Amino acid sequence: MEEVCLNSEPIFDECGEYEVDGDGSFMDNDESGEAQSRKNPPLPTVGLEFNSFDEAYDFYNIYAKDVGFGIRVSNSWFRSKKKERYRAKLSCSSAGFKKKSEANNPRPETRTGCPAMIIIRLIDIERWRIVEVELEHNHPVSPQITRFYKSHKKMILAAKKTQPQLHPVTEVHTIKLYRRTILNSCNRSSDVDQSEGISSVDHLKYLELKDGDGHALYNYFCRMKMTSPNFFYLMDLDNNGHLRNVFWADSRSKSAYCYFCDTITIDTTCLTNRYEIPLISFVGVNNHGQSVLLGCGFIGFESVEYFVWILKAWLKCMLGRTPQVIITDQNKTLLAAVSEVFPKARHCYSMWYIMQRIPEKLGGLEGYETMRSQLNETIFSSLKITEFETSWTNMIKHNGLGDNKWLQSLYEDRTLWAPVYLKDVFFAGLVPICANESFKAFFDGYLHKHTSFKEFVDKYDLALHRKYHKEAVADLESRNLSVELKTRCNFELQLSKVYTKEIFSKFQSEVEGMYSCFNTRQVNVNGPIVTYIVKERIEVEGNEKEARVKCF
Repeated sequence: MEEVCLNSEPIFDECGEYEVDGDGSFMDNDESGEAQSRKNPPLPTVGLEFNSFDEAYDFYNIYAKDVGFGIRVSNSWFRSKKKERYRAKLSCSSAGFKKKSEANNPRPETRTGCPAMIIIRLIDIERWRIVEVELEHNHPVSPQITRFYKSHKKMILAAKKTQPQLHPVTEVHTIKLYRRTILNSCNRSSDVDQSEGISSVDHLKYLELKDGDGHALYNYFCRMKMTSPNFFYLMDLDNNGHLRNVFWADSRSKSAYCYFCDTITIDTTCLTNRYEIPLISFVGVNNHGQSVLLGCGFIGFESVEYFVWILKAWLKCMLGRTPQVIITDQNKTLLAAVSEVFPKARHCYSMWYIMQRIPEKLGGLEGYETMRSQLNETIFSSLKITEFETSWTNMIKHNGLGDNKWLQSLYEDRTLWAPVYLKDVFFAGLVPICANESFKAFFDGYLHKHTSFKEFVDKYDLALHRKYHKEAVADLESRNLSVELKTRCNFELQLSKVYTKEIFSKFQSEVEGMYSCFNTRQVNVNGPIVTYIVKERIEVEGNEKEARVKCF
């Protein structure tokens, strides 16, 4: 296993000339390698650098001619005082649309609004770097297309000026070779040993990237690293350069974990429901009770080894700070990985995941509604362990579920999920405490079963932006909080100035319930169990009445 970390240095050397061979290793170029690269110039990739604007233009123009489209400079940015170009967008000649003409016989529209382009930026006095790339076109392209593009004409004219007139004009490819990325090339299904007739790659154990997925991921990581130096990502490659796992976290996730590190949940919904992208999300809860993203990853295969890599990558990103409580799905493989990487953390199964599976596991049985009601009563209403054990046994016998393997596995793992066993665990609201509570995944509404890697990267920023906006609104509301006190308790007033609006609302309902209890009397002590009689005022149809409640 090879771990690649690109968090401080660019993948491209500033002075060396490199090429990637078929197995993903790097090799120095010699003259034959240079000649070969001229036949197959590298793809435009985020991070490629050039000595001048013209060199960058020529590079993209040569690539465009080989693929079969023309290019033009669609946008340029200049520094007003020096009139110096510092940024430019080179687009496909079919990008955008022409202005509508008022002529009687206007020329037909030839552009298609094509998105293909590269954006280059001046990063030094004489150095330009590609900072954004889009390779997909919305129209057919082919080297065999006979159309003569203006940009290609400029390339031929430039060649004429540099060659003696006695010799025929040939196209001159003067491009520098650079170290290339290996994301897309290492995951294609073409890696097959034809002589053996078998695949040299076990695709079940690698990320199944489609065309464009690898570049979309890599471009996103490079763009984030350039705009946010604290952006963190790791890639797990094997000896042949095949991409197995990926992990990343932005600076905001790392900062949030410093404050909200008590309890996290590892969301593996995409793995459980067999989504196209094997996404794993690390999620916590902020001071408004909202979900906060603490990191993401893609895992190529569900094994202890692969889960351990993802968990260690996350722990490395968070500087080795271990959470106190980790909540996961009922996954034995993940359980083993969590135990290995976080031996001191309290590992629990998510009640929400379990409740979501009840219709799937029991829905086809006769008397399902009765079973579900009894199961909810057993789980959420048992105050003591003996009550839970008795109620569970009666439910199994009454409904004849003794042979149900899923319920058997639940019972074996009951100390990891049943509330009666977890009264000493702080869940920060990530686990429901009653049957009608629900929990939404962080990316709920942004993913479906067939979302591709590229599509997810496009939606990722949108999801984070909306979450951050919601948090900002909650911050503003809490800053301007004006509350109505419901009791005469001093601590209610004190905590109204400390808690956020959402958290204080929950606290206040508890204080109000406690305040209505006007008499408490101890009646029995049995070891660690102390029994009290509590009198409480309750309102029934507008009239106050007295109620007696026995508490343990």
